[in-house]
Amino acid sequence: MQRVQNTAARLVTRAKKQDSISKIMRDLHWLPIRKRIAFKISLLTFKALHGQAPPYISELITPYTPYRTLRSSTQNLLKAPRRRPRTAYGRRSFAEAAYKEWNNLPLHVRLAPSINVFKTQLKTFLFNQ
Repeated sequence: MQRVQNTAARLVTRAKKQDSISKIMRDLHWLPIRKRIAFKISLLTFKALHGQAPPYISELITPYTPYRTLRSSTQNLLKAPRRRPRTAYGRRSFAEAAYKEWNNLPLHVRLAPSINVFKTQLKTFLFNQ
């Protein structure tokens, strides 16, 4: 998929094959495929946490709420899935991927007040990573 995206970027910009693809992608403001996947997972997680996703998606994630007051109680984290997957296929499940992607985001992104602000901050974070 990354190769297809690189070819499309070169086609759109009419760049030569030897031109730097990272500069072309940055100029087009396109995320690489892996970061695009992280963007989509994080966006779906945000929607699920704010009641904008289908119920079957929202049921897959659980907000982390400690039993007593801890510093992490204000971090807007997700709880790890109950059963940790043993296979690579299981590690690609939405529940596992959402938990990892969401908890790796900086706090200011997780606490975004609206979906538009969240998308902007998330894309900026992923570009700067």
